Amino acid sequence: MNSLKLILSNWNYFAPSWVFASLNIMTGTWVLYLPHIKSKFGLNDAEIGLALFCLAVGLLISIPFIPYMNKKYGVGQSTKAGILIYALLFNLPLAVPSYVALCGSLLVIGIFSGFTDISMNALVSTIETKEKKPFMAAAHGFFSLGGFIGAGIGSVFIVLFDHPIWHMFSVSMFIILSNFFLAKYYSPIKEKVIAEEHKPKHTFKNIQTLFGLAMVGFIIMFNEGAVEHWSNLFLFDIVKVTESQAGLGFIAFSLCMTLGRFLGDNLSQKYGTINIICYGSLTAFVAYFSILTANLIFTVAGFGLLGLGLSVIIPEVFRLAGQTKGIPASTGISIVSGIGFVGFMIGPVLLGFISNWTSLTSSFHFLSLSIIIALGLAFFNLKITYIE
Repeated sequence: MNSLKLILSNWNYFAPSWVFASLNIMTGTWVLYLPHIKSKFGLNDAEIGLALFCLAVGLLISIPFIPYMNKKYGVGQSTKAGILIYALLFNLPLAVPSYVALCGSLLVIGIFSGFTDISMNALVSTIETKEKKPFMAAAHGFFSLGGFIGAGIGSVFIVLFDHPIWHMFSVSMFIILSNFFLAKYYSPIKEKVIAEEHKPKHTFKNIQTLFGLAMVGFIIMFNEGAVEHWSNLFLFDIVKVTESQAGLGFIAFSLCMTLGRFLGDNLSQKYGTINIICYGSLTAFVAYFSILTANLIFTVAGFGLLGLGLSVIIPEVFRLAGQTKGIPASTGISIVSGIGFVGFMIGPVLLGFISNWTSLTSSFHFLSLSIIIALGLAFFNLKITYIE
């Protein structure tokens, strides 16, 4: 909890962490209205998946330009611009009049989603390197906290708004104003420029190592994105709860993920990064058994356990990315977070297609099997690469 105390006691650490929270507050609020979007346009699961795929396409479009933008304007300014534009754009999906316009709005949002996500991770990495104070896991805890605020508190306030657009607009204005004020604490920060003669040489082995790490990040964030967008519909369609109860799974998931990430930095120091990734993956696999019982109590508890298991993995993956031999820390984190965030965006899409082809239950079976692949990569690949 030392990193959490650091964040809560110093604006220089709280400000970038709040960007993490802000990103997911917007997403968590949007998730509340997926059933509304589905009904408004009369969509099936595959059509929802296709719309969400536009988010992933937008992210893919942004990735090649992010390192250049970060280098030219600095990770601080890029993070500030990214979160402000992202929050403003998220008003579009609930306001558009057609399905085509919905897809177009999500494409643009995807571009700034990826831009903000990669920039803010590079920002935290830069601060950690400069200040020698680790808070990556706790910063990701704020990301999870944002999901809880967006979906949890949003579920309470949803009844106060006559139309979804007013709810989203109120949230986006709060995010824009708060980040505009806090950005002064990190906007001047730039990555350290490394002279050509001191730059590490990239080798095939270095890149292969980073690729294995990126695949773990891809699978875990694939699960995070899928659960964030489909947990509501799983409870609504499979467990048969009321619309007001549909958000319980994501609330439990976000709350437990937040707790796990706030404890993550201390657990990492005690048990080691690779062990934390392995234990977290195993916990997540067990959690899916509870979710798939389709019993309200066990399913919600399963989502909570899943959040706890997944919570510690991504911060550790990013930490390892910064320690990969022969790869500059910022480059490693940018590549891994970029590929991971592609998983975050593609997860909901693929789940939609699997659900439409078979069933939503089969989609969650697929997620559980993907966790086993991540566990195998961590145990047989990362353990050898980063320990031996």
